[in-house]
Amino acid sequence: MYSAITDHGVTHMCVAPVLFNVLLDAHRDPLPRAVEVLTGGAPPPAALLERVERLGFHVTHAYGMTEATGPAMVCEWRERWDALPAPERAALKARQGVSAISLAGADVKNLKTMASVPRDGTTLGEIVLRGSSVMKGYYKNPEATDAAFRGGWFLTGDVGVVHPDGYVEIKDRSKDVIISGGENISSVEVEAALYGHPAVQEAAVVAMPHPHWGETPCAFVALKKEFDSGAGEVSEEELVAFCRSKMAHFMVPRKVVFVDELPKNATGKVQKLALRERARGLRPRDSDKKKPDPTRPTTLTALSRL
Repeated sequence: MYSAITDHGVTHMCVAPVLFNVLLDAHRDPLPRAVEVLTGGAPPPAALLERVERLGFHVTHAYGMTEATGPAMVCEWRERWDALPAPERAALKARQGVSAISLAGADVKNLKTMASVPRDGTTLGEIVLRGSSVMKGYYKNPEATDAAFRGGWFLTGDVGVVHPDGYVEIKDRSKDVIISGGENISSVEVEAALYGHPAVQEAAVVAMPHPHWGETPCAFVALKKEFDSGAGEVSEEELVAFCRSKMAHFMVPRKVVFVDELPKNATGKVQKLALRERARGLRPRDSDKKKPDPTRPTTLTALSRL
């Protein structure tokens, strides 16, 4: 890829986040000139964006889907962010952004009331879209069409928040949220923490059964080549401890499974359904412990109640 970028004088390119790992594996020195990159298809972890930008790739994150005819939101960059430290800039770039000009609107709503969630960066809702670029419906499937729309808004199935500056950030797919003891755990947030470990190449987090909490996070991790080949031993205990230093203990994976690579479909998206099936047969590390986690909040916030 680097030779093609150099030989053809590439200045702009579009890639899925999964290809960032390919770029990082193949090269370590910064590019002779900056390359603008548009990425989408999956929420890119901030730690991954930070490493890619060090090589000279200037990343713009877009969010969209077939039903919305391409990009529906773009994380438009603000000049005032240029002076921020690299980790903060990467965290801002990882957000899904604001409505594209092709849409009449994008919002995050409480599906019970269809009211917009507060712009506090913490209140969860479902991302909804409307406008002339949104489909009229699914071909010859009126039932699916009725289920996909509410009050003129298309329901994306993505759970997110709105920050005070109006930028939307995905927290998870509704089907991927882990509900542990009545509390929502964003698999995307746990994955982002794992990507911050220097040995982690890829990470995917899914729900696994837990005898006391119902569900608990299970992480599937592929290590970077230099660590996988014995340059540095990385254990399940180390990754669990690393996550504990980054988040509330009830969000920490109760199981870490090391794999050569994560299963993906033809477009590079991780096949979490296959991982969930595998996780069903695994046993969490703390399954024999009956003492409640003291860090677990007591307020129930299950997404099914939105």
